[in-house]
Amino acid sequence: MLYAVLVAALVAIDQVVKYLVRANIPLGESIPFLPHVMDLTYVQNTGAAFSMFSEHTWMLTLLSLVVSVLLVLVLVKGWVTRTRLGRLCVAVVLAGAVGNLIDRALFNFVTDMFETTFMNFAVFNVADICVVLGGIGFCAYYLFLYEKLEEKESGHDDAGTAG
Repeated sequence: MLYAVLVAALVAIDQVVKYLVRANIPLGESIPFLPHVMDLTYVQNTGAAFSMFSEHTWMLTLLSLVVSVLLVLVLVKGWVTRTRLGRLCVAVVLAGAVGNLIDRALFNFVTDMFETTFMNFAVFNVADICVVLGGIGFCAYYLFLYEKLEEKESGHDDAGTAG
């Protein structure tokens, strides 16, 4: 239940920010956000990361739906991880997947807005931040904590006996 609330809150934040950008910034225009760091720039991205596959929006929509369903199953069924930290990371990735899925399904593009001004980088959105941070968090969890925490969660100690 806690994960569903987290996902809903992150999706809501993503969608509100995207709505505000679409309503207040003309397409292709920028407004200062963090001086010398970031502008808000309204971009319509029909592709995936860095606008790849921009001619295949329907395929990306279907892929986003499948990934979202799989991530829900990972959370509900406890596939891959049963720990709170592992599920938290999966929930954050799910929120990002759903946020961009909503845009693709409703508009045939994803609304992007965060543009770095101190370096040349792709314009991104709140959902993208969720996917990246949740993904990095899960990778770090899996590489460094998975064995210890999953064994603890299942009730086994280091010798493999019930604790």
